Amino acid sequence: MHREARPVRNQSCALPGKSMFLRKPFAASPLLVRVAPFVIFLALTFCQGQFGEASRYWFYLAKTLAGVWLIWEMRPFVSEMRWAVSWEAIAVGVAVFVMWVGIDPFYPQMKPTGPAWNPNRQFGDGSPLAWGFMVMRVFGMAVVVPPLEEVFYRSFLYRYIVKADFQSVSPGQFAWLPFLATAAVFGFEHYQWLAGIFCGAAYQWLVIRKNRLGDAMTAHAITNFLLGLWIVWRGAWQFW
Repeated sequence: MHREARPVRNQSCALPGKSMFLRKPFAASPLLVRVAPFVIFLALTFCQGQFGEASRYWFYLAKTLAGVWLIWEMRPFVSEMRWAVSWEAIAVGVAVFVMWVGIDPFYPQMKPTGPAWNPNRQFGDGSPLAWGFMVMRVFGMAVVVPPLEEVFYRSFLYRYIVKADFQSVSPGQFAWLPFLATAAVFGFEHYQWLAGIFCGAAYQWLVIRKNRLGDAMTAHAITNFLLGLWIVWRGAWQFW
């Protein structure tokens, strides 16, 4: 789980050295700044577990740190990537969490390769490393994932399906094809694909209703935070 990019004359110029590695291409391309961070994040996700079981956890840590850096680099050029709180965002965030957990036993899901993501099994039940990775994962899913995914799916993809000149499309504009297509793509990014489709539709509804991205980011964060707490509390590792 936007607003249009505004000019940033001094911010990118004032940051020398490594920051310019991404700032210059991000400043030059509204498409790149919304797509590249998500693609990089997704590529690191595919690396998880490719170098032994423990690499699933260390790559998640690397992915989370990279995500924080990517958000920092893209933020000056994606003005709609601003958190916003509303009663609708809170309600949708909680409702999607309840839905995600509630419908889980009732539909066939895509199965991950390998065992479930369980730091207690990998590093020892209740060990400092296990707790560290659990905290890191909840942080990643609640703070890092929402801006990256919401910018890609609802600031870029939805509007791009409406019109190639996506920046000319208001976030509040409704159209059936992009609404359904974006929800479907978002859903099949997750093993719990049906819950993901409902989730994507709910966040898109929020963007359309509020005519901004921030409420969907907040709802996404609430859903993921509650889901993370549920996973750790109940040992429901299948959701990871």
